[in-house]
Amino acid sequence: MVAPSRVADIGYKAFSGSMMLLTLYGGYLCSIRAYRYFQRRNELKAAAENQTSEVIKE
Repeated sequence: MVAPSRVADIGYKAFSGSMMLLTLYGGYLCSIRAYRYFQRRNELKAAAENQTSEVIKE
């Protein structure tokens, strides 16, 4: 029979591992969102610059 402390250690390690994976996945999702935000901001800035330069040419 397995000692209760051994079962508790295994449960703790499993829980810690799952929390570590969730933290890494959350960081991944956050970095993807930040990357897309800055990409979109740069695209909007470039579009605004192109729009003003076309207005000035006319």
